[in-house]
Amino acid sequence: MFDVNPFGERAGHGTGAGFLVLGAFVLAFLLIRTSARLTRSVSWWPGGVQTGGVHVHHLVFGICLMMLSGFLGFAAPQETPWWNIVAVTFGVGAGFTMDEFALWVHLQDVYWSHEGRASFDAVVIAVAFAALVVLGTTPFGLDDPASIGGTAAAVALVLGLTLACVIKGRILLGVVGLFVPLAGAFGAVRLGHPSSPWGRRRYSGERLARAQARFAPDARAIRWQRRFADLVAGAPTVPAAATASASAANQDAGRDR
Repeated sequence: MFDVNPFGERAGHGTGAGFLVLGAFVLAFLLIRTSARLTRSVSWWPGGVQTGGVHVHHLVFGICLMMLSGFLGFAAPQETPWWNIVAVTFGVGAGFTMDEFALWVHLQDVYWSHEGRASFDAVVIAVAFAALVVLGTTPFGLDDPASIGGTAAAVALVLGLTLACVIKGRILLGVVGLFVPLAGAFGAVRLGHPSSPWGRRRYSGERLARAQARFAPDARAIRWQRRFADLVAGAPTVPAAATASASAANQDAGRDR
C-alpha cells in the first residue's frame, strides 16, 4: 500500500523502532512539560483539560495511548509504516505518563512541588536506559561470548554493583552500570545519599556529616543539577511558609549588620 517508508529503512524492528520510541518519548515529554509551564505562567494558554470540575491529567491520555499502541502491536500488520506508527504512539504515551511519575508514587497532584521533581528524575533515568539500548550497548558488559560460569559471574557482579548504587540513592549510575560496569563500580564505592537505605543504616557521626555536606542543597554538584532540572522542567513552587521564613531570615540578617 505504501511504496515509500516515511520513517526510513533503518526504522524497522529492533533498535530502529527503539529509536522512534525514544525520540517520541523525549519530544512528548518536552512538549507537555512546556505546555504545563505555559499554563503556570501565562493566562492565555488553554491549560489542562477540565470536565465536570475534575482535572483530567495528561497521565490519563498517556496511559490510553500506551494501551492503544500495545493492542495495535498485536493486532496491526507488522510492516512499515504501521509498526513505526505504533512505536511513535507508544513513545508519546510514555512521555505523557512519565511526566507525571510523581503522581504514581504520591497519589496526589504534586506536579509543581519539590516531590514532583521525582518525575524529571524518572524521565532522565528512562532516557538513559533507552539510549543505551538504542545505541546497542551490551548489557552486563558481555561483549564477547564466555563460559556459562564466567557469564554468570559477570552478571552477578554487575547486578551487585547496580544494587549497591540503588540502595545508596545513586539510581542513575546503577542503571548506566547495567551496561557500563565501570559506572556501577564508581557509584558503588562513592558516598551515598544520607536519606538512602544505605545512609540511614550505615552512616553516623563524621560519615553522616560528610554525606549531608555532599548532598546539601548548596553543594556545587547539587546546585548544577537543580539548575539543569529547573531549566528543562521548571522550578518547583516555593511554599508560602518557606518564603515568609526566608524573608524573615533576610530581615534579621540585615538588622544584625
